[in-house]
Amino acid sequence: MKYLYDSVYQFVFAFDNKTGFYIRTGILDQDMNDTGVDPFMASFPHLIDVGIMGHCVHGQTGLCLKAGIGCYQSGLTIEKPNMSIRDFQMIVEQCKGRVNQFALGGRGDPDQHEDIAEILQICHANDIVPNFTTSGYGLTPELARLCKQHCGAVAVSWYRSEYTLRAIEMLLAAGVKTNIHYVLGQNSIDEAIDRLERHDFPEGINAVLFLLHKPAGLGTAANVLQLDDPRVIRFFQLVDRSDYPFKIGMDSCTVPGTIKNCHNQVMDALDTCEGARFSAYIGADMEMLPCSFDQSKRYAVSLRDHSIEEAWNSTAFEQFREPLRNSCPNCLQRDNCMGGCPLMPEIVLCDRV
Repeated sequence: MKYLYDSVYQFVFAFDNKTGFYIRTGILDQDMNDTGVDPFMASFPHLIDVGIMGHCVHGQTGLCLKAGIGCYQSGLTIEKPNMSIRDFQMIVEQCKGRVNQFALGGRGDPDQHEDIAEILQICHANDIVPNFTTSGYGLTPELARLCKQHCGAVAVSWYRSEYTLRAIEMLLAAGVKTNIHYVLGQNSIDEAIDRLERHDFPEGINAVLFLLHKPAGLGTAANVLQLDDPRVIRFFQLVDRSDYPFKIGMDSCTVPGTIKNCHNQVMDALDTCEGARFSAYIGADMEMLPCSFDQSKRYAVSLRDHSIEEAWNSTAFEQFREPLRNSCPNCLQRDNCMGGCPLMPEIVLCDRV
């Protein structure tokens, strides 16, 4: 377990490289007592989503569209170079001893990067835990064994295909902590409800993580879930149960819906939007963003011209934080929710104003 003190915002955080356990104290007073007040942000990101993929090697096959998922990074239509080892090493050098985890991603399956073995080894050598999500289409037993050596966990996107199940089986056989990432939208919520009711996900997985569909890239506005949809209420009722043989998780974008609809969750344990607060995204083009869903790059800062720390403390990042600091001032759940997504208010599953 690593314990680190953030001297700027006066709190301690801990991370276990083996289990992925992560915790923060409240702000500490001068006698190092916990005040019970959560820190709003860290002086440097604790997790960075590193988009090592500039293009999708499976893009022309349309795997995501066939699975009913609109790639938010437009992997079908954009062809850019993957991140170079030199650029990746530069990121690692700035993050060593400060960042707990890298979530490897980008515009395609990270396991298909031409230097994925070296990338994982670099992370391991610098005490940064790599995790990634894959469609599983190109996964091999050799790659699965490499994941066991270096990764904290691997998630397989729920693409409803034979290769989805095959990839899960390969990872489990290699002893990898394996999750399922399930994109939750108008076109998939019925299936999610049905599978949760029947506990119908592959045996042996660690968790099913539900990711809220966003209207970015090839993701359409028509697929965004609506607050007054009775299926949304039913979904959260199922999430609120604790009798599953696997863990249930959700991305921070679902926190407003969780607060509104769940009754058995520890609300103080929820983390709302962490963008520019505890996490950030770096693309293969070396542009740093508070969140990877900022596809218009409204808040981008180039790492060709600035360090990661300079980007973190930039005017652009502070502008992203502003609504999280100030939204919904009269709401009793403000500290747990902060108004939800600063980028796309239409996805926020809450009508409290």
